[in-house]
Amino acid sequence: MSTTSPKGGKRNTSFTVMTDRIEHDPAHHLAGPFMPQTPLGGLTPISERSRSPSFRPNVPAYSTVSPFLKWAVVPTEALKILVVPLILYLNWELVAPWMGKSLEPIVAPYLGHYPVADSSRNPFQVFFLLSHYVPTSAPDDPRYQKGYYDLTFIAYYIVFWSMVRQIITLNICRPIARYFGIRKEAKIERFGEQGYAMIYFFVMGYWGYRIMGQLPTFWYRTEYFWIDYPHWDMKPELKRYYLMQMAYWCQQFLVLVLGLEKPRKDYAELVAHHFVTIWLVGWSYLVNLTLIGNAVYMSMDIPDSSLAFSKLLNYMQKDRAKAVAFAALIVLWTYFRHILNLVILWSVWFDFELIPETSRVWDPATGCWMPSWMRYQIFIPIALLQALNLFWYYLIMRILVRTLLYSKLDDERSDDEGDGEDEGDDSKED
Repeated sequence: MSTTSPKGGKRNTSFTVMTDRIEHDPAHHLAGPFMPQTPLGGLTPISERSRSPSFRPNVPAYSTVSPFLKWAVVPTEALKILVVPLILYLNWELVAPWMGKSLEPIVAPYLGHYPVADSSRNPFQVFFLLSHYVPTSAPDDPRYQKGYYDLTFIAYYIVFWSMVRQIITLNICRPIARYFGIRKEAKIERFGEQGYAMIYFFVMGYWGYRIMGQLPTFWYRTEYFWIDYPHWDMKPELKRYYLMQMAYWCQQFLVLVLGLEKPRKDYAELVAHHFVTIWLVGWSYLVNLTLIGNAVYMSMDIPDSSLAFSKLLNYMQKDRAKAVAFAALIVLWTYFRHILNLVILWSVWFDFELIPETSRVWDPATGCWMPSWMRYQIFIPIALLQALNLFWYYLIMRILVRTLLYSKLDDERSDDEGDGEDEGDDSKED
């Protein structure tokens, strides 16, 4: 339909025009990777090819990154930061007790006797080990609560995820992309991003499933989100999982906001998604709703892993495998991101009253943050995430329709066309 339709029809066509543009936008994070890829050895006319770039393996340009942020893009710089707390921790455990005992006769009259070494007193463990142990918890069922040292843990693992991300994208996915004949630098970078996403979401999806199996909420028994609230004491694995997720999304948000990656055309969508996710994670952790948080995480991570896998197969031009993976993606996405998310939203709206009446107060000292208006505070961000997921679901359905209508997806673009994000020497190599 033409965009020059009469004034009365503009409102009806604006959404269609926007989605048409997105569907054919190779730079869009969801639709772009599902566009037809140039076949290996495709017959792109020599006259249309740009000059082949000189290959610079595994080393993207970091000249525009501030020296203070090199750790976010250079794995070795991140490793240097990560090692420092480990060395200090080991020094405290091994060296400090020996030195303290040796110097005790000299310093004892002034500073008192040297304390007995105890891992629970090691001040450097807060960087990479859980803090705020609940001393009244049973030895066979240890529990942890939230506290300010959790911020230190999150900061440490933001650096950790930066290192892991760059190692996977540069040292694992880049050679695989080259092996499958991908030559454009922009496509290699996107391939690396999807490879990292697939690994991360697969691991975290399985971990979330494992943790839910230890909780009364398995499988989405949503009444237990509210029964016996507040759930302020967490199993160690649940707390570590939650904080690791928070660190991951903070790291992803940092990458977007600071422009450490080449911006996408759907930048606003991704920023909105990351912001809502961090809002959900941080707020649910603060108000002791980690059980519902685990359920939301699982409903997102499992289909995200399938989505990334489908994108990788499309980049590698594995058409049959891609078709199977895409069919699996639609099933998983529909079930996890919509059916289960709607179950969660239903529970937030209708099961909220299962919270004990004595806990439906705003009393942080007792771990209770659930006055009646908190129902809306919980419902709104999950509903916003669902709205964003529905928009992406619509795009996925359009891709499905396109695939069904055209049983063979011919590549209508030369390899120098359509990426919009490649410049100069990012063109296809001869």
